[in-house]
Amino acid sequence: MATSEDLLLPVPVPESLTATYLVPIVPPHAMVPDALDALDRLGTRLAAPVRDLAGQMLGSPLMTVETRPVEQLPDLPPDLLAAFGATGGQLERLRTATHVAVVQASYRPGWPPAHEWAGRAVAAGLAEALGGDVVDLFGLQFLDPAGALRSLPDDTGRIRLVDWILVPYSPGEQGLWFTTKGLRRFGLLELQAQEVPARFVRAWGAIMTGVARRLLRIWTEALTEPDLPAFVQLPVRLPVSGHDIAVAYGNQDRHDSAGSAVLQIALDPSTDPEADSFLTLSPPDSASTPPSGYFARICGELFGAGQPEIHYARPSDAMARAIATARRSLGEVRARFLADALPADGQLLIKYGLPAPDGHEYVWASVTGWTSPGRIAAASTVNAACDPGVRIGSPVSVDAADVVDWAVLSGDRMVEGGWTEAVLSPQDQRSDARGELA
Repeated sequence: MATSEDLLLPVPVPESLTATYLVPIVPPHAMVPDALDALDRLGTRLAAPVRDLAGQMLGSPLMTVETRPVEQLPDLPPDLLAAFGATGGQLERLRTATHVAVVQASYRPGWPPAHEWAGRAVAAGLAEALGGDVVDLFGLQFLDPAGALRSLPDDTGRIRLVDWILVPYSPGEQGLWFTTKGLRRFGLLELQAQEVPARFVRAWGAIMTGVARRLLRIWTEALTEPDLPAFVQLPVRLPVSGHDIAVAYGNQDRHDSAGSAVLQIALDPSTDPEADSFLTLSPPDSASTPPSGYFARICGELFGAGQPEIHYARPSDAMARAIATARRSLGEVRARFLADALPADGQLLIKYGLPAPDGHEYVWASVTGWTSPGRIAAASTVNAACDPGVRIGSPVSVDAADVVDWAVLSGDRMVEGGWTEAVLSPQDQRSDARGELA
């Protein structure tokens, strides 16, 4: 009799995929600039392979750029956009727009996802020329042009998967219900998991991202032949490792020694043609514990168990001095960020406070843009416990006045800043490193 180790799950392959990006046009702008010119003006900020790909698709039926009256926009609920990170300024520009540039690109499933890369590159060029924003219609997310460009591949073709998928969660009957939003960009079904213990929101969000990376690699490797198969056979038992998680977050050369955990996947087809089908993650058949217990165990195996994942900083003289030190140097590190004067592999992070029932929850985010001194565009590195709109990889707009610390991350080490971390107890530091900087 076949065991779950031997079983494969056939998942259907769509014939083609389409990416749609919107660029709101706000007066006094009235016309969309030439897309090729806008692409060229991005210069070396766009990797040459992506620029060539976008240029080729612009000159073919695979991509269209149209200007439409804003009344023809699909329904974009402001509350939902805000939940996925839209700022008040972005929503106001959308509200006052008279027209919108619609960038659509289509391509076959597989790697590279040319429709997404080329569509986002062209939209970023147009948005920068218009001084506006990019709206990723699939993710219902606003992107500033700089953030959109940073999400695109470098000259080696590498991306951070967290720039392309979100991991939303909501309360369920016996724990949290997690899903992904972004795998359908690549033709793959989204993931879901239920009965996740609430205290593991951050660790589980990272595990879901690592599983997405592992599955996406299997998926795209099966789609390399010129003729697309009707189905791709995915393994029912799927290991996920610390390395999978690290690569999904852009730490390509990191090889964690934390081992791996095993999850089982099953196809959960929707009975509603308008609703999504999912790949459901669950414990393997051999597990002797319910989902909540198994998920807690593998979170512990991969990230360390037993420590609270929410960090509420204790007020103290030392902490006040650390925050003051960080804030005094914000202007200097902003200038270095804008001048590309950080270490070659350095990633700038900021730590800021979110209102929480017990005071503030302090979370980290990766800076993606800092045009205005008082407002920072970033991507959250955590799933905030007190704010369901702040999730791993989601864009956030941070008031500089709320920043309590900054750090430059190289690989998995803080090489500059991080003054508040030095004040925390060793136990708190372990919690931060595992939960907030994973």
